[in-house]
Amino acid sequence: MGNREDLLAGARQCLFEKGYARTTVRDIATAAGGVSMAAIGYHFGSKEALLNEALAEANREWGVELERAVTDAAQPDSTPLDRFATNWTAVIDSIGAHRGLWAATFDTIAQAGHEPATREQLATAVAEARSGLARLFDNVDEADEANGRAVGAFYQALLTGLAAQYLIDPEHAPTGTDLAEAVRTITA
Repeated sequence: MGNREDLLAGARQCLFEKGYARTTVRDIATAAGGVSMAAIGYHFGSKEALLNEALAEANREWGVELERAVTDAAQPDSTPLDRFATNWTAVIDSIGAHRGLWAATFDTIAQAGHEPATREQLATAVAEARSGLARLFDNVDEADEANGRAVGAFYQALLTGLAAQYLIDPEHAPTGTDLAEAVRTITA
């Protein structure tokens, strides 16, 4: 790996272990195997830009993994509500397996209020996530922009809220079955 890749790997490790706000340039350089702190500026412009890129990369990888998990759990002959429960069970399992990623994501969201570049990058990532979630869970085509945005926004809100509950109190966070039952109750 080159310095750029080493810095991304080091930043990712720091994000997951220390969080966004508590990670220093020195922490990243050390985690990157002793890469020069000046290399951060050279390759990324700033510590924040490096952390943002590392988090975006980790989230993209998580999205690919989530798609695989949901596809593997698919039960095409089941009812829509049963598929909903199965899909969200796969999501919950993935959140649990990637606690560091989710903790870093929420830490970064907290920083976005202070850093316009971070907020802008997160806004782009959220738009990408909405589209991906709409396709993944409901096969909403990108051409169906209005429905895709609404469906994606719903799933993004559900995902973010579920991740927050899981991080805070995993023992009492809702299950996929709980979520399906709530949808059944709300739509009855």
